[in-house]
Amino acid sequence: MPIPLETTGPTMKDYWSPVMCTWCDGCGDYGILTAVKQALVELKIAPWQTLLCYDVGCHGNGSDKLSGYRFHGLHGRVIPFAAGVKMANPTLPVIAFGGDGATFSEGVGHIVHAVRSHYPMVFVLHNNANYGLTTGQASSLTPQNQPMNSAPNGMPEATINSMDFIFSLEPTFVARGFSGDIKHMTYILKEAIKHRGFAFVDMLQACPTYNKFATHKMLLEKCYRVEDEKYDPSDPVKARKLAMDTEKRIATGILFRREDIPNFNERLVPRQGKKTRPVDEVEKFDVSEMMKEFR
Repeated sequence: MPIPLETTGPTMKDYWSPVMCTWCDGCGDYGILTAVKQALVELKIAPWQTLLCYDVGCHGNGSDKLSGYRFHGLHGRVIPFAAGVKMANPTLPVIAFGGDGATFSEGVGHIVHAVRSHYPMVFVLHNNANYGLTTGQASSLTPQNQPMNSAPNGMPEATINSMDFIFSLEPTFVARGFSGDIKHMTYILKEAIKHRGFAFVDMLQACPTYNKFATHKMLLEKCYRVEDEKYDPSDPVKARKLAMDTEKRIATGILFRREDIPNFNERLVPRQGKKTRPVDEVEKFDVSEMMKEFR
């Protein structure tokens, strides 16, 4: 007789999906997907004990490449959905995934309010500095003057410095990973899941088909683990400077963290003292009398 999963904990096999991955050879999504599953397994979170929310993009095509509860949303709109789930069920671990285009172009307003609101969830940015799914158009994180499919003469707009942008919103958890380092990404994701509030995780990844300026080889050579240099992630000023300084080396790991700030759910006065979750309080209500005035 097999031992119950509740006793042994989940395995990587429990997150297996029969749907074949269709990403390009060398795509960073493979490594990120593996790290996500590994982090959940090591935290003993089973597929039915978490919700994984995917935006539109190459990364979003991974929504059916693993087992469990998953949601595939609209372009740039995954964060408000994930936040709503977390508010309804605060005990459920919620992880949202979005690309650099969806997050810092179409959905830039949502990332702003997610950070400032301190929603208790994890957001993983699949950062390959282009719209890979739609054949390599420039995103707001593509370097200025970099030729792309939609801008053969180079992107004329100024590039958004995503880390400077995030730190300006006074976050409580900022980390950066590299899709070629699965072990380190797993560690980062575990810490992000355990964080009290909104955890922003920037995953640098290669796009072998359309991104010819930030290749896997370049990232492999420039990325280093801050944990190897006895880094202290408690200083927001130093963290912001380190996160932005990517010319010679790129810092990966937990760049900034503080756990003393109450998250959004903890600040809701009507929920204080409640022993139930909002999802537990849902009831049927007869609205027939209310609807009569519309007849």
